[in-house]
Amino acid sequence: MNIGSFFTKSAKHYPDLLAIAQGDRELTYQEANRRIDAFANALKQLGIGKGDRVALFSGNCPEYIQVMFACFKMGAVIVPMNFRFVANEVAYHLNDPRCVAIVFSEENQDMVDSIREQVPTVKHFICLGKPAGGSLGFDELVAKYATADDQAVEVEKDDLAWLFYTSGTTGRPKGAMLSHGNLMAVIWGYLADAVPTGPQDAALHVGALSHGAGMHALPIVAKGAPNIILDAKSFDPKIIAATIERRKATNMFMVPTMIKMFVESPEIDHYDISSLQYVAYGGSAMYVEDLRFALKKCGQIFIQMFGQGESPMTGTILYRDEHVIDGTPEQVKRLGSAGTPRTGIEIRILDEEENELAPGQMGQICIRGETMMQGYWERPEENEKTLKGGWLHTGDVGYLDEQGYLFVMDRTKDMYISGGSNVYPREIEEIILEHPAVSEVSVVGIPDEKWGESGKAVVVLKKGQNATEKELLDFCQGKMAGYKRPKSVDFVDALPKSPYGKILKREIREWYWKDQERRVR
Repeated sequence: MNIGSFFTKSAKHYPDLLAIAQGDRELTYQEANRRIDAFANALKQLGIGKGDRVALFSGNCPEYIQVMFACFKMGAVIVPMNFRFVANEVAYHLNDPRCVAIVFSEENQDMVDSIREQVPTVKHFICLGKPAGGSLGFDELVAKYATADDQAVEVEKDDLAWLFYTSGTTGRPKGAMLSHGNLMAVIWGYLADAVPTGPQDAALHVGALSHGAGMHALPIVAKGAPNIILDAKSFDPKIIAATIERRKATNMFMVPTMIKMFVESPEIDHYDISSLQYVAYGGSAMYVEDLRFALKKCGQIFIQMFGQGESPMTGTILYRDEHVIDGTPEQVKRLGSAGTPRTGIEIRILDEEENELAPGQMGQICIRGETMMQGYWERPEENEKTLKGGWLHTGDVGYLDEQGYLFVMDRTKDMYISGGSNVYPREIEEIILEHPAVSEVSVVGIPDEKWGESGKAVVVLKKGQNATEKELLDFCQGKMAGYKRPKSVDFVDALPKSPYGKILKREIREWYWKDQERRVR
């Protein structure tokens, strides 16, 4: 089944119910579906066909969901990009999958114009706002190509729908290929295990639709419930609480950093958030003490989901009723776990020789199930390693206890997660190494009370050279998105290395994590 057809179905069954809202902007399922079909028709008329890649470069807005489902319907593959990317990052994410079109927000017009000559496969530039510089306008295309015909095409289970850019051990972003079948499994798993949903519910999207929130929208649409998009430029607990009260939101997805900031804000006490029944979280470390505070503040409404872009939403789930702070020692211990495998998912812990380990033994966490990606876009060597034996090798280290609860202890990949966004050190290291005073550098994620993890650059200077922390941080300015820039710099005489000369990041991380109660999620 074409994932885009879920919008058609909900528009048929619930034509007058709210589908998408942001601030005072509202669209019913019938209204939104007509715009989706019109834009899908426009893409077809522009010569974009099944399997072509279409990039999305925008913050959260009602049009984002419309573009997603229009592409699903007509068989194109969406390539969502972080709205905080700088020009060279946008160019990479257009060139690697050879995108034929980019849909972008008006505020990004100048940046997109600046890279046109660098992205030869991109033939169509579509602005969500007032177009300029030869770009097409989204609203104009919707008006011009309005149609009463459903634009959904026939697709196979393994036909691609979403390229979710992530990273493996190399640090260079790669597109995890998610098919219509994979996304169908995401919907089934979410509704079966995570958050029971119906038209009477309302989902508040707080995070970026280019990441987890975009996945969250799929089951919400499938069940004809409203998608409420936060009307704020940045994370604001007061606006979130006010929106929950106004829209009677029943569920939302947050990364742990957001939960911490939300529950610790005194401003939320002035609003009625009692409609909130489920808060799903994942994406980075959730410290037990933070979780205890959140449970005391909001009650037993939290549900943890562990997974990654290669097998989204998710591998394991810690259910609401398993978030216990006053139970038996065994129950309380499970607050530090990632839960048990969700419906249709298998979890194994394997050693370096691919042997399955017994409960309590620590090894690499491997996942198998219908959500597992088709592979990385045009990365056969990475696919052979990551999907060895038909199992997704996550690069995360942990163990299963006797009852099958997964405890995630560390990450073998160098990537870290800051404020819910993946950060890949090699990209940052290559830029810092351009500084004339820098000899060697290793960037690691270190504990950060606000962001979960933040970047620490550990630097060896060239002999006779000098540089300050501020100088290196300023050097990174404008060369990478803000969330990727290190927050601090330490200078050392030498970096720890293996006998083969490889920098031992794990030892460097240990300098900063050794006194921490818990590792990464």
